Amino acid sequence: MNDPFEIVGIRQELQNHQMQEQENRRYRAIPWFSVVVLLIIVGGCLFCEKFMTKDPSYMDLKNYTVAPCREFLFGTDTMGRDIFSMIWYGGRQSLFIGFVATMVSTGIAIIFGTVSGLAPEWLDMLLMRMTEILLSIPNLLLVIFLQAILGKANVLSLSLVIGVTSWTSIAKVVRTEVRQLRSNEYVVAARCMGGGFFYILRKHLAPNFLSSIMFMVVMNIRSAIVEESTLSFMGIGLPLEIISWGSMLSLSEKALLTDGWWIILIPGAFLVVTLLAITGIGDYLRKELNKKESYL
Repeated sequence: MNDPFEIVGIRQELQNHQMQEQENRRYRAIPWFSVVVLLIIVGGCLFCEKFMTKDPSYMDLKNYTVAPCREFLFGTDTMGRDIFSMIWYGGRQSLFIGFVATMVSTGIAIIFGTVSGLAPEWLDMLLMRMTEILLSIPNLLLVIFLQAILGKANVLSLSLVIGVTSWTSIAKVVRTEVRQLRSNEYVVAARCMGGGFFYILRKHLAPNFLSSIMFMVVMNIRSAIVEESTLSFMGIGLPLEIISWGSMLSLSEKALLTDGWWIILIPGAFLVVTLLAITGIGDYLRKELNKKESYL
């Protein structure tokens, strides 16, 4: 006897096919070129001792301002240092500053934004007004001011200064997300059962807002590298004896006087390519976040 009822709706096969198509579309949307380029640069900087042709800090005064050749693949600078070795070794310092500064700024932003989001109305308003005051001051001026207080710059101090001055935008986003999450039942239940601040942040709040700030975190890495390069280019960042992409670019004036185009072009090209790769990855994260918000 035939079944008088007919199953309606989306068939299981069609649903599986649609899910597979969405996964394939998301896989194709990943900026693989940016990911591969960034992995090559980061890997080269981390393992540069394996293939560096010269000591990056050695000053060969007999071969200063030598154009790219077989012995010096990227040429030498005005002090006779091999630019090929300096690029990879200096990139390690610049990337270290970018990642450490971002870790510092993200940590401050998460704690500050969560405190503001869970605080009473008057305290929340006070904290946000303070954040807006800091946002109104140019970030580079704050970095210069704090670094002048600390004295001569080094990799760690510059990382901390940049991190301490670049948390405000992320904190505002975290505060907005926490204000929406704090009235949920699981958060209220955790607070009633005596859950501490960091327990609630780790278990209930952070997993729900990390995706919202991931784009800003990635872009903070780019901003930190740019700030280090800008400060070194202006002569108030890392000293010349500490090799980084920024300190290499600080020799641009001497390079122009000696027609050493490779001294500016090659470090600048590595810096620009790295920033573009990070920007591509950050833009992908932003688009994914917009898609999730549109579905909600």
